[in-house]
Amino acid sequence: MREVRPEVEKTVREQGSWLVFEDEAGQSLRPPKARTWSRRGHTPVVKVTGRGSGRISPAALLCAGPGPRSRLICRMPVHTGRKGEKKGFREDDFAALLDAAHQQLGGKIVLVWDNATQHRDAVMRALLEARSTWPTVFRLPPCTPDLNPAEGVRAHLKKSLANLAARTTRQLAAKARTRLKKMQYRTDLLDGFIRETGLTLTPP
Repeated sequence: MREVRPEVEKTVREQGSWLVFEDEAGQSLRPPKARTWSRRGHTPVVKVTGRGSGRISPAALLCAGPGPRSRLICRMPVHTGRKGEKKGFREDDFAALLDAAHQQLGGKIVLVWDNATQHRDAVMRALLEARSTWPTVFRLPPCTPDLNPAEGVRAHLKKSLANLAARTTRQLAAKARTRLKKMQYRTDLLDGFIRETGLTLTPP
């Protein structure tokens, strides 16, 4: 985005648009590990089932200006591992998420996301063209997660789920939704994710 940032900021100012960053991730019942407290000489053990192939696929849109505060819009399909069930976010899921953001934000969107296959294939291009009046799309340069503030949302969620021994995929989903809901009300945290990228926004 170092190369495209001036064009992105110019487009946001000219259109009076929301600047929206997207990121998605997957999480199974095997939790991320994190340090914790324990008695000296007693290594804590977190037992997890690890059964089945169920997982959650949270996707987040971190939205900045021209509204009074930053916004976080999320969707999280739950995949139970049934035969024939899709295992991650797909093009139609992205389109539905963008439609929800367009409705909630009530304005045009300048979307910035990475070069994942499902972001740039023919199906996604057709879905974006069908919505050509309000999203303007920019893609981040390869291997630049530090330029995407939505990566901060994912990292914060992952940290909050560390060592969580969920018994079922739905229990994991409930915990993740609670964490994301709390983030939605923390404007200072969302603004911090944006500042970490070095991005500053000026009024249109």
